[in-house]
Amino acid sequence: MTSIYILGAGLSSTVLINYLIEHSEKYDWQIVLGDTDLRLAQKKVNKHPRAKAFQFDVLNPLQVEEVAHKADIVVSMLPARFHAIIAKFCIKYKKNLLTASYISPEIEAMQQDALEAGIGIFMELGVDPGIDHMSAMRVIDRLKSEGAQLTAFFSGTGGLIAPQSDNNPWNYKFTWNPRNVVVAGQGTSMYIEKGQNKYVPYQRLFKNTLTTSIDEYGDFEIYPNRDSLKYRNVYGIENIPTLLRGTMRRKGYSQAWDVFVQLGMTDDTYRMEKPENFSFRDFVNSFLPYSESESVEEKLKTQLPELIDNTVLKKLKWLDIFESISVPKEAQTPAQILQFILERKWILEAEDKDMIAMQHQFEYIRANGSKGKLISSLVVIGKNQSETAMAITVGTPLAIAVKKVALGEFTQKGVQVPVNPEMYLPILEELEQIGITFNEIES
Repeated sequence: MTSIYILGAGLSSTVLINYLIEHSEKYDWQIVLGDTDLRLAQKKVNKHPRAKAFQFDVLNPLQVEEVAHKADIVVSMLPARFHAIIAKFCIKYKKNLLTASYISPEIEAMQQDALEAGIGIFMELGVDPGIDHMSAMRVIDRLKSEGAQLTAFFSGTGGLIAPQSDNNPWNYKFTWNPRNVVVAGQGTSMYIEKGQNKYVPYQRLFKNTLTTSIDEYGDFEIYPNRDSLKYRNVYGIENIPTLLRGTMRRKGYSQAWDVFVQLGMTDDTYRMEKPENFSFRDFVNSFLPYSESESVEEKLKTQLPELIDNTVLKKLKWLDIFESISVPKEAQTPAQILQFILERKWILEAEDKDMIAMQHQFEYIRANGSKGKLISSLVVIGKNQSETAMAITVGTPLAIAVKKVALGEFTQKGVQVPVNPEMYLPILEELEQIGITFNEIES
């Protein structure tokens, strides 16, 4: 019997857990789920005879070591900052580790140790990163095999609200960790355009967007992700003159969000001193100059005339940020206060469904010298609050990879991402069997 330990029972783990439990009888697996919330873990395994739950604390090194010793395979669905702790013990006990998270510098530094231990640390097996890499590489490798030369690659992914549940002026609700949304994009984003490296500091990020559309789903905009430049090497397209990877939102989102960025409301580095009954309106006013005559709304227009139009003002008013609603004491940094404000209105209702949208655009020169363009788009709609589009697209490719490792079909060693056909083809083929398919338009 193969023991598969899953660490983390949060929302994004649901589909992964269900997939592995559903296949456990056929493949003789024992699924062991650990989480700080024992009741949550017990609920997720639902008394299945081949699954059990336990309380797990990643900050307890003795317990992490025990897991790595007992497990045949470890799957970490914990926050990315904890993966290195787990990886260290997986290397010690020579156990394969799989996650959906980006490779961190700490994990990257374990490459030689993992090779010497003869294990694989399989990373970036979710949706973004994950399905984005796999689907892009399938097209890139195909174009290369046809003798085409890639001249531009644009890629965007967004966790959004499904059209049938899109009922607010932002065209957005939280379908993922709210904190990650609030602090997204901080730092400098990098990409290459026409052979020139471009650097976009945070204060200009939401002014620097591309627009695109997906058939039947309308218009979107894409703002750059942190580092697109490294993907020239990752994807084996070192000489490509234009490459940009980004985050997708509905058209118009970025201009309104940029108001928060320009005011400083997404800053999470300091605590605000708040008087009694500090309100949403006071919060906005804290970032505006003093005036005896102008209202908060008027000052906002004066300070950010290039951003504040009627459409943006409608979005801001809908959030109640000009109202005298009290800010809770536990919200102390600007980012925490903004998150509280947003969570009141961007909440997923019981019947809401989320959506994953992904699009790649490839521009290339064919072997005969003619120019070509291929647009590859994916839309996945969630089923319910448990099987969300995010949970499906994060959990399913990871679960497939776990199966392949358990069956001895993925035998790669060292730190791995799914950019080779031996990994991405079987995962994409199984995803297509459940309807996760890309629509390609070529011109």
